[in-house]
Amino acid sequence: MNCRHCSAPLTHTFVDLGFAPASNAYRTAGDLQRPETHYPLKVKVCKACWLVQTEDYAQAEELFKPDYAYFSSTSSSWLAHAARYSQRMVTELGLGADSLVIEVASNDGYLLRNFVAAGIPCLGIEPATGTADVAQSLGIPVLREFFGERLGRRLAVQGRRADLIVGNNVYAHVPDINDFTRGLRHALKPGGTITLEFPHLMRLIEQTQFDTVYHEHFSYLSLGVACRIFEAAGLRVWDVEELPTHGGSLRLHGGHADDPRTGTSNMRAVLAEEARRGLFDLATYAAFQARADRVKDDLLDFLIQRKRAGQRVAAYGAAAKGNTLLNYAGVKPDLLSFVCDAAPSKQGQFMPGSHVPILPPSALSERRPDFVLILPWNIASEVRSQQAVVRSWGGRFVVAVPELAVDD
Repeated sequence: MNCRHCSAPLTHTFVDLGFAPASNAYRTAGDLQRPETHYPLKVKVCKACWLVQTEDYAQAEELFKPDYAYFSSTSSSWLAHAARYSQRMVTELGLGADSLVIEVASNDGYLLRNFVAAGIPCLGIEPATGTADVAQSLGIPVLREFFGERLGRRLAVQGRRADLIVGNNVYAHVPDINDFTRGLRHALKPGGTITLEFPHLMRLIEQTQFDTVYHEHFSYLSLGVACRIFEAAGLRVWDVEELPTHGGSLRLHGGHADDPRTGTSNMRAVLAEEARRGLFDLATYAAFQARADRVKDDLLDFLIQRKRAGQRVAAYGAAAKGNTLLNYAGVKPDLLSFVCDAAPSKQGQFMPGSHVPILPPSALSERRPDFVLILPWNIASEVRSQQAVVRSWGGRFVVAVPELAVDD
């Protein structure tokens, strides 16, 4: 395989997580009687441009099907994050009734609903039918397509170039990142702004967040690499923010290459920190596998000890990162009884690979497990608050990443 960005041969492995099904390919009861497709889950690092990327085994059309089950609005903290961002962009960019906001991978309208409420024209681009249906019910126009250069050109020809293009947690999900970035350039007005949020590779390495590796994530990005990809597409990054979301994310701000806005001190500081942390040194990547294995081994040891002690462990959050963790550790329902999730679309189904049943949150009170493993550790505080009833019978919360921790 060659690098998705610069086409150099990929010879260095970052982490090998064995074989796993697509992380959002939830199973019905009937599916459990049928074969389940597993793909190798291996991540490489390009020594020429330092893009970290999964090996090519699954196509986007196989991963992001019409019944794709991730609904952004399930998380109240994410809704609040989106609302704050929207209000800020309206003020900073002077957006109004004659503006256009485009969100790529608009999901269920969690963000664009804020622009609709403000009377600002917007357009969502979302290939998954279920989430697109919800967005349209909120009054958001949606194109049900994958975004890339071809669609960007078409929007430009139609006179639908945007003042603001938003991409939250999509940049890592595109198999052809160069084509996607060129599409951004075509769809952006002169003087327009692009903001992209994505998990920061530096934080993934720092906190051993190997469970954020799954087939739907084709790339794992640093600011330095994102700047390089932008420049190759005729764009330029001029600012970046470090965010706490998803265990540590970046929000980069950019636009056309000739945009007069100058680079900020924040941007220079993050670039310098990435270099200091070894993101452009192969030794940093070579050391990661052993750290991921330690997290996996500690979780398995905990679950086996609880089983031998006659204690019951359940989980909360049927998240993609949870599926990576459970499948790499080989966890089955004998070690993890069930997982609760607030999304009705997942309830009554089974986690891919592990086949742990997914139940509504009310099952916690009904079954009273001794421990609740929070799989989406990035919203652990939210889960502890929402499911505080667990403590009423002496239940305790557990997280496995970045290291095993059991609440007192």
